[in-house]
Amino acid sequence: MEMMLAPLFEICWPKPSELFGKYTWKIEKFSQINRRELRSNAFEVGGYKWYILIYPQGCDVCNHLSLFLCVANNDKLLPGWSHFAQFTIAVVNKDPKKSKYSDTLHRFWKKEHDWGWKKFMELSKVCDGFIDSDTLIIKAQVQVLSFCAFWLGIDQNARRRMSREKTDMILKVVVKHFFIEKEVTSTLVMDSLYSGLKALEGQSKCKKGKSKSLETEEMPAPIVHVEKDMFVLVDDVLVLLERAALEPLPPKEEKGPQNRTKDGNSGEDFNKDSIERDERRLTELGRRTVEIFVLAHIFSNKIEVAYQEAVALKRQEERIREEEAAWLAESGQKGKRGASEKKKKSKKKQV
Repeated sequence: MEMMLAPLFEICWPKPSELFGKYTWKIEKFSQINRRELRSNAFEVGGYKWYILIYPQGCDVCNHLSLFLCVANNDKLLPGWSHFAQFTIAVVNKDPKKSKYSDTLHRFWKKEHDWGWKKFMELSKVCDGFIDSDTLIIKAQVQVLSFCAFWLGIDQNARRRMSREKTDMILKVVVKHFFIEKEVTSTLVMDSLYSGLKALEGQSKCKKGKSKSLETEEMPAPIVHVEKDMFVLVDDVLVLLERAALEPLPPKEEKGPQNRTKDGNSGEDFNKDSIERDERRLTELGRRTVEIFVLAHIFSNKIEVAYQEAVALKRQEERIREEEAAWLAESGQKGKRGASEKKKKSKKKQV
């Protein structure tokens, strides 16, 4: 398994230095801009291109500057693409202490590829030290939070615990999703799912007993197997997600021309073979559907939840560090003021 994970590790886990980036955008002749929106040049962080989007007169609001961070080439993003990013956008003031900062954490995905603030700052305040020689300077800091880095950094025992779920819990979800009362097709679908589940259980038993029947040999390698009352992923979730996305559905066999022999039995044999082929395909479709549901349920309800909790914890830690740094800076300033006041008092005593 480690050998299979190696290429995935290289592809989707950027170096820590590549997950964080800074970008400075200087907008010259700002007072002459009459366009509704402006885009910065693209910059790369975490293996993806980003850009800053500004609305000088506000986006759906009046008298405000609107600023957003956007994923570049969002139309080319694959379905299912998503990344958490913690980012800060600042409009720089001549006096650094007066610079306007805003930060947030957001999950970027195909349908929500931009995020920011419609009311970043009031337009009336832009001229209060933020424009120098008719140039507005915007700075961005972006940190991409990598799921692969999170997952591969977890203890293997914890990964195993998160890679399993009770069969009854998932089967209830499957029935709720597919079964529609009083619909004939619903019964046919449930039959397919039931036969697929039985095939999956049979595969698991054959694997445990180290014996293979002709039917199980014809089936592709499973994504999950059944252990007593549990569905268990057979491999690392990263490998299985890639497999689920790339593996094609079972092909539909084309029915060849029907030829009758003199005794007239070949037609019946053909129909029997055709029915068996259809049943095998329905069983395989049912098995594949159950497997995908198990994979999706475990990933969404256990693994991704743990990832979001880790992201939230990381954000909380960052805020605590920022508050501690601000407190230390304030304490240092108070200490300096106290020291200068002592010097003044000592000088007065000497006089």
